[in-house]
Amino acid sequence: LDPNKTVWEELSGGLDIIKLGNREISSRAYCGSFNFKGGDQQKKVGQLSGGERNRVNLAKMLKSGANVLLLDEPTNDLDVDTLRALEEALVDYAGCAVVVSHDRWFLDRIATHMLAFEGDSHVEWFEGNYQDYEADRHRRLGTDADQPHRIKYKPLVRA
Repeated sequence: LDPNKTVWEELSGGLDIIKLGNREISSRAYCGSFNFKGGDQQKKVGQLSGGERNRVNLAKMLKSGANVLLLDEPTNDLDVDTLRALEEALVDYAGCAVVVSHDRWFLDRIATHMLAFEGDSHVEWFEGNYQDYEADRHRRLGTDADQPHRIKYKPLVRA
C-alpha cells in the first residue's frame, strides 16, 4: 500500500468506474462497500488504523481478479466492520476460497464445504456449513464427539 495515496486512489487507481470480473461498478461505491464512506475515502493510507489498512488490502485483493484465495485465520484481529466486509465479500466471491479458521460462527456463515481434520489423523470431507458438519459429526460419532481425546501421533520414519 502506498501511504501517500488516499483510500479511493489506492482502490480505484484514479478511475470513476472499475471492473470487477465481468461487471463494472462505481469506484466510490466499491470503497463504500468496505465501509469507506464519504470523507473516509479521502484519508491517506498512511493515516489508517491497522483494521482500516486490512480493509484496503482485502478490497485490493478481491478486486485483483484471482479465482482462488487462501486465507489463514482471516478473522484474527479484525474489527466488526472489517469482519462484516470480509464475510460479505466472500459470500459474493465467484472463485474458490480456502479458509483455515477456528472461528466457528464465521465458518458457519461462509463455508459451503468443509475439510475437517478430526482425531487420530482422520480427514473428513463434508458438503455444507459448519453447523451441518457438527450435526453430521455427532451423528457419526455419537456421544464420543463431545469428548476431548488425546491425539495419537504417528511416528515419523525415514524412507
